Amino acid sequence: MKALDYAVAGARVAERALAQRPRLGHEERLVFVVGCPRSGTTFMGRAIGGLPGFIDLSEVTPWKAALPHDPSAADLRGILERVRLIGLARGLRGVEQTPETSHVLRAALEAYPQGQAVHAVRDGRDVVCSLLERGWLNAGKDGGDDAGHAYGAEHRFWVEPERREEFSQVSDARRCAWAWRRYVEAVRSAAAGERLLEIRYENYSTCAEELAAFLDANVASAHRAFDDFRDTSIGRWRTELTPEQIADVEAEAGALLAELGYL
Repeated sequence: MKALDYAVAGARVAERALAQRPRLGHEERLVFVVGCPRSGTTFMGRAIGGLPGFIDLSEVTPWKAALPHDPSAADLRGILERVRLIGLARGLRGVEQTPETSHVLRAALEAYPQGQAVHAVRDGRDVVCSLLERGWLNAGKDGGDDAGHAYGAEHRFWVEPERREEFSQVSDARRCAWAWRRYVEAVRSAAAGERLLEIRYENYSTCAEELAAFLDANVASAHRAFDDFRDTSIGRWRTELTPEQIADVEAEAGALLAELGYL
């Protein structure tokens, strides 16, 4: 990534660090919020990042750009430490919330041996609705994200090599279900053990105490961050997905939906 990308990311972090009152020292207990896009990772990252002693790093663009290239733990640490240094945030517990970190979670936790991860899990059918609405995986979608990753139906780095040609040929709904399955599977295969806490999106309004205990964070602040969570979109798939789309979703991810208790 260009120096400008680091400067922009660092400036964004610095603005938040100043609001959180920068601390001396070098905090190693970073938090990685992972999960499929549209599963509540942004809300979770912001909520944790607003707790005393924490800072929301958001999605760090140089970090996000590196993830498809199988970065090592040293590579990942080098990127994040540079941004934390520029952003005056090395004394705060950084919260990185790029969903694609799901696929390199083992390396991220190796980079930060005192780090932890929070996995945001949402009903895959509701995720499909939201992804279809955004259009990121839809056939014919042009453009790309801030890290230069293209939108549309072409295969991503997380698609199984033997199925890459198939990926671009299936329906948009099945492609979105494919993404949900691969992200969730990636996190669950990272063997993070007690360093990983899984929280259902549907339980955000009641997760404050469990999350605070896991992170050794202020309980009252966690309650303030989550107690007012409301989302009327829970269960939206029942009215928004067609029978054909539901069949495609279940064909691709039905086993995982059932394993998680959504079916």
